Amino acid sequence: MEVEQSTLCHFTNMKIKTIASGSKGNCTIVLCGDTNLIIDMGISYLTLKRSLEEDSLSFKDFSGILVTHNHNDHIKGLASLVKNTNLDVYIPEEMYDGLKEYVPYAKCQFIDDKFTINDVEIELIHTSHDAPSSVGFIIEHDHKSFVYVTDTGYINRKYLMKMVGKDAYLIESNHDEVMLMDGPYPRFLKERVISDKGHLSNNTTAKYLKKIIGDNTKNIILAHLSEKNNTEAKALEAVHNEGLDKKIKITIARQNEEGPMIEV
Repeated sequence: MEVEQSTLCHFTNMKIKTIASGSKGNCTIVLCGDTNLIIDMGISYLTLKRSLEEDSLSFKDFSGILVTHNHNDHIKGLASLVKNTNLDVYIPEEMYDGLKEYVPYAKCQFIDDKFTINDVEIELIHTSHDAPSSVGFIIEHDHKSFVYVTDTGYINRKYLMKMVGKDAYLIESNHDEVMLMDGPYPRFLKERVISDKGHLSNNTTAKYLKKIIGDNTKNIILAHLSEKNNTEAKALEAVHNEGLDKKIKITIARQNEEGPMIEV
């Protein structure tokens, strides 16, 4: 059980840091004053622990874990995290059946489409992926807002409208269509990726961003890039081709490299 004492200097503004992003593992932290959250746990407990320590953080500084869906690259470290900390896991109840081998029932907080964790307001974005009850999040705290959406074949218009005008976005930019179709994946896997229950392409993500960014938008994080079917240059090119405001900072979330701590 985690016993170290907190050394956190309390953050007054919302801050975001990607620890890992990609098909081998995903994890992001969101810091909101006294309420700090982990999104997905597709890396090892020790990897996250070491990362937190670099920012003078410990698991005692966190209020819970949000899970997007039950695929291995988003939950493979979840059992160890739950075992070694006192943190609860926040999920829709329909997701639990796919997580019961990782999380005891008593450690789950079952959530509605809108819920709060202390002073942080969260709304679910229901995503379209081949996993039960997969979701993204709109997180709001102290007049700041952050959208987190990965692993979806498309975004329903209802949820796209809810995403308009936020301060920061982390959104999947998984593949370049030409690289995917000309690449090494077998046909069935190519069809899965491009399906409505697969992943967002660079061009689709760029078009979504064009529709939803607003005057308050300062940061965009492009996430979950495919190692075989994408490049950072192609993901950035697609976004720039949509003519997004050049004042918006665009960051690439990487698989084997932590991102910067971004202040929203």
